[in-house]
Amino acid sequence: MDNENRNTGGWNTGDWNTGNRNTGNRNTGNRNTGGWNTGGWNTGDLNTGDWNTGNRNTGGWNTVDRENGFFNTIEVQKIRVFNKECSLETWNSCKKPSFLFFKLTEWISSNKMTDAEKDANPTHKITGGYLKEYEYKEAFKRSYSGASEEDKKLLLELPNFDADVFLEISGIDVRKPDNVKEIERIQERINDLQKELDKLK
Repeated sequence: MDNENRNTGGWNTGDWNTGNRNTGNRNTGNRNTGGWNTGGWNTGDLNTGDWNTGNRNTGGWNTVDRENGFFNTIEVQKIRVFNKECSLETWNSCKKPSFLFFKLTEWISSNKMTDAEKDANPTHKITGGYLKEYEYKEAFKRSYSGASEEDKKLLLELPNFDADVFLEISGIDVRKPDNVKEIERIQERINDLQKELDKLK
């Protein structure tokens, strides 16, 4: 296995794969010709399902993108975002915070490894480092903590944003304290009353 490719799986011709028999790059699944797949036998990219030629599918045998069903060739026009219906056009056109696109693995060079990491990964002397893996929520939190305030604000502007749903998925709590929520409700009521008063003038 070529050390320059940094594969932890076997029989890979692509790079940075933890799965096996991949010709694409950065796959944790097996037998992918696309890249960044956790599923298997995909020619598309970023699939968690199997046998997809489209991209970002969790289902299987799809030629379209972002499908969680099976054997589909027509892309859906309605999706669910934060557990509520949203048009695909609205979702595609909104600006997403870059921290949402985080990595679950990171190549750590030998000169940046801790002594504990070196002890646990003695092959770093041959490969020049090791592929560090993060748990999903751990990686999510790391990405969020390094995001700019502008990027974090984009999160709150996503269609149907729900802080409780986001917390459940990411482990990141962006919910407002109850007293802040109450102040906002009162301010909203004041604004409504002001509008009614203006109409009476």
